[in-house]
Amino acid sequence: EVQLVESGGGLVQAGGSLRLSCAASGFTFDDYAIGWFRQAPGKEREGVSCILSSDGSTYSADSVKGRFTISSDSAENTVYLQMNSLKPEDTAVYYCAAAWAPTSLSLPGSSCGTPDYWGQGTQVTVSS
Repeated sequence: EVQLVESGGGLVQAGGSLRLSCAASGFTFDDYAIGWFRQAPGKEREGVSCILSSDGSTYSADSVKGRFTISSDSAENTVYLQMNSLKPEDTAVYYCAAAWAPTSLSLPGSSCGTPDYWGQGTQVTVSS
């Protein structure tokens, strides 16, 4: 059974930090780009950041570059998203997701893809 279990969301003031965790099981961890999508009220879901553990390549949306850092622990099958300098516009439900990734995320035009698996989501609220 595939599972993506998120933790670490919450309420923080603007400028603060949070770390999200996603524990994965039921599939080959290193073959998938695993990371985070988010959806704010009234907006479409967007890819935030993801990592392909087989080669360590990552993708991050322009809106979070320099503020969010994604990492993974293959021994624990867990992906982390360190979110610093949070802004009110980062408020959203954050979903862990996994997409089969046959190529490196370092290639031009790469993204987090279309996920095969989703977590249940965790709320992140940034107050001004």
